[in-house]
Amino acid sequence: MRDTRPKRRATALGSAGVLVTATLIAGAVTAPTASATADPTSHRGTDREARGVAVAAAKAARTGIDWQDCPADWNLPEPIQCGWVTVPLDYAKPHGKQIKLAVDRIASTGSRSERQGALLYNPGGPGGSGLRFPVRVTSENPVWANAAKAYDFVGFDPRGVGRSAPISCADPQEFVKAPKPDPVPRSEADKRHQRALARQYAKGCHERSGAMLPHMTTPNTARDLDVIRAALGEKKLNFLGVSYGTYLGAVYATLFPGHVRRMVVDSVVNPSREKIWYQANLDQNVAFEGRWKDWQDWVAKNDATFHLGTTREAVQAQWLKLRATAAEKPLGGVVGPAELISYFSSAPYYDSAWVPVAEVFSKYVAGDTQALVDAAAPDPSDTAGNAAEENGNAVYTAVECTDAKWPADWKKWDRDSTRLHRDHPFLTWANTWMNLPCATWPVKQRTPVDVRTGKGLPPVLIVQAERDAATPYGGAVELHKRLKGSRLITEKDAGSHGVTGLVNTCINERVDAYLLRGELDRSDVTCAPHATPKP
Repeated sequence: MRDTRPKRRATALGSAGVLVTATLIAGAVTAPTASATADPTSHRGTDREARGVAVAAAKAARTGIDWQDCPADWNLPEPIQCGWVTVPLDYAKPHGKQIKLAVDRIASTGSRSERQGALLYNPGGPGGSGLRFPVRVTSENPVWANAAKAYDFVGFDPRGVGRSAPISCADPQEFVKAPKPDPVPRSEADKRHQRALARQYAKGCHERSGAMLPHMTTPNTARDLDVIRAALGEKKLNFLGVSYGTYLGAVYATLFPGHVRRMVVDSVVNPSREKIWYQANLDQNVAFEGRWKDWQDWVAKNDATFHLGTTREAVQAQWLKLRATAAEKPLGGVVGPAELISYFSSAPYYDSAWVPVAEVFSKYVAGDTQALVDAAAPDPSDTAGNAAEENGNAVYTAVECTDAKWPADWKKWDRDSTRLHRDHPFLTWANTWMNLPCATWPVKQRTPVDVRTGKGLPPVLIVQAERDAATPYGGAVELHKRLKGSRLITEKDAGSHGVTGLVNTCINERVDAYLLRGELDRSDVTCAPHATPKP
C-alpha cells in the first residue's frame, strides 16, 4: 500500500479495482565545487552503473542547477525556486537517453556561518513528490525552524513522478471511476475478475510507459539522488527520508556510504531482501489491523462525541454494517466497499485523520450519507488531481514490481491472502489486488540491494513509532542492525506514520541535535507518545 497521501487514499489502492510546464523566469545558478564530483570507487553497484553514475555526477557538478522562479502551475509560494537536473535513463549507458528531474529549494534562514548545506527529502510512496518540502519553511512550521536555519530545504520529484518524466499505466479519468469491485471476494469468479484487472493494469503500464519501466527502480532513484547532490555542489548528502524514503535512503547509504553526511530515516521499510516487496505487504496487513483497532478503541472512548459505540466491538459492528450496506448498494451510486477502505484507511495511517474520519462516520450513522459520499468519492472534475493520483499509483507499481521478484503463482497469493484475511480483514484483500500486477509484470524483475554498512558511512538516525501500520516496527529494528553505529528512537505506544513532523519534544530535540551538531545519544532512546488527538 502506498503511504504518501493522507487526504485521499483513492490512488493508493489502485490497479485492480480498489481505490484505495511553464518557462522558468530569471534566477541564479548554483555554483558547484570541484569536490561535488562523485568518487567512482564509492558506488557499490554493478561496474557499468557505478561508472555511469560517476560520469553523470561529474557532469552535474560542472553544470549546476539554473535556479529560477517557479512556474505558476507548480503552486509553490515565493521565494521557493525551481530547476532541473538531467540524469541518464539507464546508468549503464550514461551518454544515452537522458531525463530531467524537477527540483526546488528554499535557502536556509540563518546566517552564513550557520549554514551547513542542503537537506534533501523524499516523502515515500514510491510515487510521492517531494516538491512541497520547502513549504515547511515558508509556512513557518515550528518543528523544522531550527533545521531551516542551517539547511537549504531541497525537494524533488523522483524519476517517473509528477514533473520528472512522469509515467502512466491507465487513463486517469478511467482510473478514478467509482465504484470499484468489492476487494473481498465472495466467489472464485470475483477472484478471476480481479486477476484479469491486474493483468490488464500491468499490460497498460507496458503500453503507456514501457521504455521507462525497466529503469524504475530504487537503486536508480538512489543514483539520481547522488547526481542531484553533485548538481547542488554538495560534497556529501544530508537526507531526510520518510516511509519508502527510508528504503531509498538505506539503498543510497549502501551504494554511496562515503557520500553520506547526515541521514534521518523515519517510519522504516524493512530492508531485508526477504521482505522486499511481497512479504512487506503481507506484514502491512497485520499491522494495519492492529492500528485499525487502536482507532476503534479511541472512537469508543469518545462515544459522547461520536455516538458509534462504547466498545471496539460496537464500533466494528457499525463498520461492518456500513460496509455491507455499501456492498449492497453503493452510497450515492459511487461509494462501495473499495472506496470506504480507501477513505477509512487514512485513520490507521495518520493520527491527524482520526477526528475527521470519525466525524464523517458519525454523521453517516446519524443519517447524513452525503458527508461520507463527499469525503470518499472521487471528483471527476479534478482532472489535475486525478492525473496525479494515477501517476502516483503507476510509480508505486512500477518501482515495487521492478525492484524485486514477486510470486508468479496465483495459488500462493490466494493461499496467503485467504489465511491473513481471517484475522486481519480490514486491508488484506485490498492490498493483494493492489500489488497483483507484479505477478504478471512485463519487464525483468531485479534482485534487491543487500542493505548494509559500507566504508565511510556515518551514524544514521532512525525514528519509528511502535505501532506504525504502514511500516511495521520490525523494519526499524532490522535497519538498525544493518547500519553500524545507527541510533534508534522509538515512539512507544504510538502509531502515526511519519514521526519527525509531529510535535514530540523528545523526538524533535534529538532530530535537531543530530542535524545541527551531529550529536546522537550513547544508546537507543524510547520516547513517550505524542499527544492523542482530541475530538
